[in-house]
Amino acid sequence: MALDMAKYRRLFLEEAAEHLSEISTALLALEKERGATEEIDVIFRMAHSIKSMAASLDYESVAELAHALEDRMEGVRDRGAVAGDDELQSLFQGLEGLEAMVGEVRESGEAPAARPELVASLRAAADARTEPPEKKVLR
Repeated sequence: MALDMAKYRRLFLEEAAEHLSEISTALLALEKERGATEEIDVIFRMAHSIKSMAASLDYESVAELAHALEDRMEGVRDRGAVAGDDELQSLFQGLEGLEAMVGEVRESGEAPAARPELVASLRAAADARTEPPEKKVLR
């Protein structure tokens, strides 16, 4: 029995639109209150959901960007707040990239082209938080 991929694509598009809307609302709230814990958690969960759905349909480029956003939000969760305007801008760019990619899926039904610069930008900040602190040499 063949899977009805159009059915799953429609479901992905519907759910992704809802998740992207929730991310947008949460980012706007974070703009006003950088440590809004509930909004931080919403963005993390919605990025995770988009990543999982996209991966299950072989939209690897979408999954990769959503994963980078999810990782970035993990760092925000660890700190308890958005670090500053640059980080907030990066999060908005991640959202815009995901919105564009989901739009491309809607138009063509195919996985959109990867956005390596955006993924790298989100990951660079996420990786910075995971680097071990320098060890002090005691003499």
